[in-house]
Amino acid sequence: MNSVLRKFDMKGRSALVTGGASGLGLAYAEALAEAGACVTLTGRDLKNVEREATRLRGQGWDVRPFKADVAQPEEVAAAFDAHITVFGGLDAAFANAGLDAGAGFWNPATHSRNPQGQIDTFDHATWRKSMSVNLDGVFFTVAEAARVMKSGGRPGSIIVTSSIASSKVFPPIATPYMAAKAAVTQLVKQVALELAEYRIRVNAIAPGMFVTNIGGGYLQNPAVREAWGKIVPLGKMAEPEQIKPLALFLASDASDFVTGTEMVIDGGVLLGNFG
Repeated sequence: MNSVLRKFDMKGRSALVTGGASGLGLAYAEALAEAGACVTLTGRDLKNVEREATRLRGQGWDVRPFKADVAQPEEVAAAFDAHITVFGGLDAAFANAGLDAGAGFWNPATHSRNPQGQIDTFDHATWRKSMSVNLDGVFFTVAEAARVMKSGGRPGSIIVTSSIASSKVFPPIATPYMAAKAAVTQLVKQVALELAEYRIRVNAIAPGMFVTNIGGGYLQNPAVREAWGKIVPLGKMAEPEQIKPLALFLASDASDFVTGTEMVIDGGVLLGNFG
């Protein structure tokens, strides 16, 4: 293996991924495990996490399940403690768990306003639930990753799943989701500067239109995929498989001089359309 490819090798390393039972989180875990890392998968539904961990172990990879709700700081701490107990250290952590907050103020299918998505009518409980996972959960995960990496005394990488919603307005997307992702982007920059002294890198991945189960799986609908794909300059929505190389880059030594960044992977959506 030449010196460049060796930078991507994760043998002898370990990683923890929140929201790892499906979608992008599962793609992250698969990429890390394939590169040789031992991985802890966490999620709120233990059955789903155990199913995927068992499947990956069947491929010869060391993947362990753990039940944790990222909105509960004590559960996040327990997940990291369990990871250290099993693997002895932590080299990469993905703060990935997130949830949809419903529809935004505009329905593009009907070209009309969505009554439930208006700022003056939006359900307060939905706002808090979205923030508890999409922002608080990221904070708790990053904080625990920093705790165990600092105590371990070796370089580490923390990767947060942000969104292109952090820098572009999307009227069909609910306002709490937009606000949380924008806050996450600034959190990454602040913490990256704080942890640089410890050689702990903190970066974000900002996905565009990926086919995942978020929002109840409506993106799996071929008609929805086609409609969303029309606003992507590269012509279609992405599959989780396509995010794996970027995830591995940020988790591995290949990005050992990269911190405080938000790497966009959106097929050109932020460029806009000219057609």
